[in-house]
Amino acid sequence: METARVEDVVGDFVRLQRAGSNLKGLCPFHNEKTPSFSVSPAKNIYKCFGCGEGGGPVQFMMQHENMSFPEAIRFLANRYKIELQETVQSEEAMQAQQERDSLFLINQFARDFYQKQLFETDRGKSVGLSYFKKRGFSEATLRKFGLGYAPAQKDAFLQEATKHGYPLSQLKALGLVTNYGGDFFRDRVMFTIRNLSGKVIAFAGRIMQKEAKAAKYVNSPETEIYHKSKVLYGMFQAKGPIRKQDECILVEGYTDVISLHQAGVENVVASSGTALTVDQIRLIKRFTPNVKILYDGDAAGIKAALRGLDLVLEQDLNVKVVLLPDGEDPDSYLQKVGSTVFKEYLEEKAEDFIVFKAGYLMKSTERDPIAKSNAIKDIVGSISKIPDPLKRSVYIKECSNLTGVSEEVLYQEVNKNLGGQLKKNREDKAAAAKRADAADTRQVGKENLPLRAPEGPNLPGAPVVSKDYYQERDVIRILVAGGDQYYDENKGISVGRFLLMNMEDILEDFQDKTLQKLAKDYLKQLEDNKNPGKNYFINHPDESLSKLSIDLMSSPHEYSENWEKKHEVFLDQNNPEENFIKDAEIAIKRLKIRKIKGRMEVVKKKISTIGEEQAKEMMTHLRLYGKYKAIHDQLAKDLGSVIT
Repeated sequence: METARVEDVVGDFVRLQRAGSNLKGLCPFHNEKTPSFSVSPAKNIYKCFGCGEGGGPVQFMMQHENMSFPEAIRFLANRYKIELQETVQSEEAMQAQQERDSLFLINQFARDFYQKQLFETDRGKSVGLSYFKKRGFSEATLRKFGLGYAPAQKDAFLQEATKHGYPLSQLKALGLVTNYGGDFFRDRVMFTIRNLSGKVIAFAGRIMQKEAKAAKYVNSPETEIYHKSKVLYGMFQAKGPIRKQDECILVEGYTDVISLHQAGVENVVASSGTALTVDQIRLIKRFTPNVKILYDGDAAGIKAALRGLDLVLEQDLNVKVVLLPDGEDPDSYLQKVGSTVFKEYLEEKAEDFIVFKAGYLMKSTERDPIAKSNAIKDIVGSISKIPDPLKRSVYIKECSNLTGVSEEVLYQEVNKNLGGQLKKNREDKAAAAKRADAADTRQVGKENLPLRAPEGPNLPGAPVVSKDYYQERDVIRILVAGGDQYYDENKGISVGRFLLMNMEDILEDFQDKTLQKLAKDYLKQLEDNKNPGKNYFINHPDESLSKLSIDLMSSPHEYSENWEKKHEVFLDQNNPEENFIKDAEIAIKRLKIRKIKGRMEVVKKKISTIGEEQAKEMMTHLRLYGKYKAIHDQLAKDLGSVIT
């Protein structure tokens, strides 16, 4: 899948920024505050130097969207309009794939069913469609967001789904059908919830009966593919506009998102009426560090604005608050004033969260010294959550002006909070380490033997590598990254063939068996008259070789562009890792000299055990040692090494 560009595929899910020749962003596979996730357009790979995940476009879709290899290939082929010629799969493979796909397929079927009910049935048109049209939604918007209508009959959906062969067990697992054999969503307008790649993962249904005792909204339950705390409604449609405008607008309801989107405010998502979670905040942060939160302007709206936003500050996002006029929500206010006035209001009324909080609390407690003292502690608590010390100092200065309390006193309170948090973090880490130690040990007789890697000349706790590991690794790095390049174009010899021709006699001496396995796989490809490139290894069916290949081609370091921009120092040659011919010649000599040294050590030990009476055997080993020594000295001379 060489057509697929890793920067495009990853860029759909992660906000990437230029960093030299590469792109960087926050890793989508683990929580981090400083970007360690690197994308290399030149190599068409990504690598996180924090958690170790890496791969190409196919691996990203597999890891991020929990796709199988065929699913990822089909997804990318569809995106890039590539026609696939698929081979016939075995019955077992087909069954496994169908089981993996079935939950998404059923949800897609349900979405189509509800939408058909909305547009093609009398009840759907009179109840559902009229409700949406009163909201001002166009048909294009209804279809774009997958809106629909669930009929009032007890089992209308169940009957249609079973008629199409969908199993009852999976319909129940997805929450579309109850345990009593009826439809879960009945006589409700339906909102479709998607994941970042656009797949349908859940639904929300709104009741139409004003006097009904039932809940106004009901949602799909947590399932294998839907975790409410990790999803933001509308993010699939909003992720592009959020990146483009470098800001995310957060609202509470589904209709708020749809109304704003239709009015041209497309960088908007909703928390679906729940308190904002850490996972949702991190999801936003992957696309932008800037959040603007819209709240109703009544007392309840103001309390909501003040509640729980410390969590957002803790994740180092820049938060602004917009309070709408009393009695209005985003949808109603937009309908009242129109899109132009609404957008102007968002810009004019946006206020920094800390400043907003300080101003509001000071105003509401001005006649009560005790309440004022508690309010100041609350404000200081929020400032203490901000990781950036420079931001904290700016807020302390601003709050000193607003509260009348000296900066020195505010600093003391902030430092006290930070000290308490550091102590708690240390205690949490110590407790976690203790639990890990308990889990990582096993009882053997009366001794507890740790299962983690033994400590050696490497970093404490890191796996001990063989003495030739780095030379072996360097040769295989060149093999993967540039093996398909020409070493001698006239003779038709590739860099890969040159390397393998020159290390054929030492391949069995490789101490790292995964590196050896990759070299042997390459050799087999050459024997079959194939010249494998890096994409062959990135997408290798053997996961150990695929991961190794990504690791070999990734480096957290690169030449700074400031050499050229600031100092006018220009590189007049390729980077060492791209200068494959010279690199291959040096690397193979370094590896061979290590292997020859190893053989010399073996012969030397053998000589020390031979007695004087075994003169013939002694001479044989002395000649062998001399032969190895001559090879060693020549290699050292070629490398310009000092022979001792």
